[in-house]
Amino acid sequence: MRFDRRFVLVLTASLAWALVVAGLFYRVAGAGGRTREPQKQVVVAAKALPAGATLERASVKLRSLPESAFPAGAFTKVEDVLERPVISPIQPEEPVVEARIAAKGSGMGLAPLIPPGMRAISVRVNDVVGVSGFVLPGMRVDVLVTGRPPNQQDTVTRTVLQNIAVLSAGQTIQTDGKSTSMVVPVVTLLVNPEEAEALTLAKEEGKIQLLLRNSTDGLKTQTAGRQLHELYGTAAAPPAAPVEPPRPAPLAREHAWRPPVPTPPPVREIVPAPEPDQMIVIRGATKKVEVFGREEGK
Repeated sequence: MRFDRRFVLVLTASLAWALVVAGLFYRVAGAGGRTREPQKQVVVAAKALPAGATLERASVKLRSLPESAFPAGAFTKVEDVLERPVISPIQPEEPVVEARIAAKGSGMGLAPLIPPGMRAISVRVNDVVGVSGFVLPGMRVDVLVTGRPPNQQDTVTRTVLQNIAVLSAGQTIQTDGKSTSMVVPVVTLLVNPEEAEALTLAKEEGKIQLLLRNSTDGLKTQTAGRQLHELYGTAAAPPAAPVEPPRPAPLAREHAWRPPVPTPPPVREIVPAPEPDQMIVIRGATKKVEVFGREEGK
């Protein structure tokens, strides 16, 4: 059997080149193994952790990472994250960092999601007020109120709150990313104390309406509000005359207590006895008065 010289030459050159490449690769791999970066243990999620969940020993685990890839705010001990609530969803195998969990003892459910200085307030909604169920957790809304201000005859609509975060829809504090709408009777908003007072007053004195807005739009617009006569193009109603509050009745003057004055007994009228008849008798130098009727008066 005879071989072509040209074929043998090409085969030999290919083998030689393969040996050179293999040798270089082996050397590079060996050098990399000798300079391997030190590893560090990091706490990662063992399963998907939604917002509001509490970290347990079965929900986290340790994993080795190069020191250069160690995330900021991560933990190296499982005990440091146990019984702490999750405030932002954590995916499986994702490192657990300080920014994703709340302090131990801060509560469960919705409470850990409320930042310091803020408040959660719920408002009753329907299909119209709740923007047909599109007001979902994590979205932003504006709040309108419609009512009749004091001493005015016209109905007014004004924007009372803007760019308010939605904490929950019903009892749901996190969407699965697939729901396009969620019809619920109540939504919970994240507000500060002053906004909570304004929203409570708006619910009690008028009708509220939620406006859905882009979550990336943080611009607040100053509006003058709209009155009913402006929609119909009619003249504004005259302001109502102020109603004077009723004046309180004057208080009776209190007199100091005095003891009762005793009533004197009735005075009996004394009728004088009738005077008897008298006669003067003169006998010489003697003058004598004689009284008649004395015997009868006795």
